[in-house]
Amino acid sequence: MDEADWLAVRFEEQRAHLRAVAYRMLGSLAEADDAVQNSWLRLSRADTAEVENLAGWLTTVVARECLKMLRARRSRREEPLAETAVEPPAGDHDVSDPEAQALLADSIGPALMVVLDTLGPAERLAFVLHDIFAVPFDEIAPIVERSPAATRQLASRARRRVQGATPPQPVDLGRQRRVADAFLTALREGDFDALLAVLDPAVVLRDDSAGLPGGGAVMRGARPVGAYALRYSRAARFVRPALVNGAAGLAIGLPGRLIGALGFTFKSDKIAEIEMISDRERLRHVDLAAFDG
Repeated sequence: MDEADWLAVRFEEQRAHLRAVAYRMLGSLAEADDAVQNSWLRLSRADTAEVENLAGWLTTVVARECLKMLRARRSRREEPLAETAVEPPAGDHDVSDPEAQALLADSIGPALMVVLDTLGPAERLAFVLHDIFAVPFDEIAPIVERSPAATRQLASRARRRVQGATPPQPVDLGRQRRVADAFLTALREGDFDALLAVLDPAVVLRDDSAGLPGGGAVMRGARPVGAYALRYSRAARFVRPALVNGAAGLAIGLPGRLIGALGFTFKSDKIAEIEMISDRERLRHVDLAAFDG
């Protein structure tokens, strides 16, 4: 494999993360794809011999592209393209884990996108990169051409506006628990139809161990996700209800030993997203006692 092929492979590994960043910056999938494509052109022409963190370098490049597009849009007083359905990009906070970053980006939802559109370009970039993707301020500062302290103030100002416009919604854990229990029952009984009944047709499954067929980390659609889940039906006796990242989910393990967890995102009494968690640090957010008794 020559250098060009190697760069192409590395870029494809980052594409989902870059698209998630660009979409949260721009609010338009079409413009996000343009920004990602421009970042590939920059990469293909750049000397990357001294680049130690390619994921971070690409995040910076796509952020600069988005900032240019936001400023051009504002100068023309354009609105972002209207998109009634939010297409989930393929990711926690670690810049080395783009899949987890994109999952976090998905969680902000379309309502916040409306609020983000009221922010200035630099404010939006500082908030999105830091608060959604946990990029340090000293890495954001050169992009917005400000000091780290001034960049922190940009993000803080944007955060206050976002928090003031997006009141927290109450979480009905009992309702979530009933859906999670139905999923577990179907899994234990090997009932494919019952699994389909609790899965959103567009459900997305993510595995932080990247153990899905073909080496990928994402699977989409109720039927393939249900079929994949059934592969673990024999091990379902080791699964129990738990609180995962503040929502009803499932814990996997033996007494006194937590092996993994399933985190769920719910939509209209169905499971819209499943995250298979095995990372030890992330398992600290699993509360085994929440649903005991």
